[in-house]
Amino acid sequence: MDDVIGVERPSVGIRLLHALRKEPDWSAMTTEELIAYRDAENRRRASRLVRVVTGLPDRGAGIRWREVALADREVRVRVYRPSPDRGGDVDLPLVLHVHGGGFVGTAAQSDWVNSHLAARLPAVVVSVEHRLLAPGTPLPAAVDDGWDVLRHVVRYAGDWGIDPARTAVFGESNGGVIAALAAIRARESGLPLRAQVLVNPALDLTEAAFDHTSMTRHANSPTLTMAHLLLYRRLAVPPGTDARALSPLRADDLSGLAPALVVVPTVDPLADHGRRYAERLREAGTPARLTEHPGATHGFLSMPGVVRQAKAARAEVAGFLRDRLAARSTKVGER
Repeated sequence: MDDVIGVERPSVGIRLLHALRKEPDWSAMTTEELIAYRDAENRRRASRLVRVVTGLPDRGAGIRWREVALADREVRVRVYRPSPDRGGDVDLPLVLHVHGGGFVGTAAQSDWVNSHLAARLPAVVVSVEHRLLAPGTPLPAAVDDGWDVLRHVVRYAGDWGIDPARTAVFGESNGGVIAALAAIRARESGLPLRAQVLVNPALDLTEAAFDHTSMTRHANSPTLTMAHLLLYRRLAVPPGTDARALSPLRADDLSGLAPALVVVPTVDPLADHGRRYAERLREAGTPARLTEHPGATHGFLSMPGVVRQAKAARAEVAGFLRDRLAARSTKVGER
């Protein structure tokens, strides 16, 4: 079932923010300028002042940073855990979250949605502060960070207070491709996964990614432009990288995956990525629900202060995960 909610026109708040902020010249940005831009932007996204845009965290969840020690590196994660009066502290579902941004972004920008999920499901939400795209750091590094953290937390479930049989992945934008690839790896490795949630996901890194109608229709959308996407792809899949292997939309086999919720803002160059992926999942026999939000722009779930559709999307994500992460066992064929 597909749902379409609202009217296709960007909110006044988004249009105002777009008018006030000058977009960098992505095509001319040097490595030094990219790093400086990233540092400044991530400080802004993590600041308390920007919460007028990104939303206030739910007081029913505690938030803290934690280091995950992997075999060859450490990955920082932001952990959201319900307070004791919201459901206890052991045997909780796990939601592995991956933030958006690509070459910018921080888990802190998603405090609003992740703290709400932790408090209201309840669940432990672990948001991965993965390596960001840069010259010399292509997308496979971020994909590995997401997957390796997921495997680590599931393996040491007792230390994290989670029930490994009730696990979901949740990604936004660039985090959407990381989450979708994690779902495919989970199927191949036998890791139990109950659900995948993909919000305005980037699911095609091949040259064909730009052939979709939404790419030309919304090439200059307020929160994501074609110039931005061209830099993103150049960093994500430099020459010598197998773009198809990083493109769930181009995967040969999408059967047997965890049921998916695909959330699409319609004023988004990537809108058709989500639409087509939901279709491909269904064609392969994997349950997939597609929800569209006319008038919402790319990244809207991290901007509840200026995009009213964010609250409806958050409710959809919470409802979907609540159903999928219920204590009952997943039966064969139930997916």
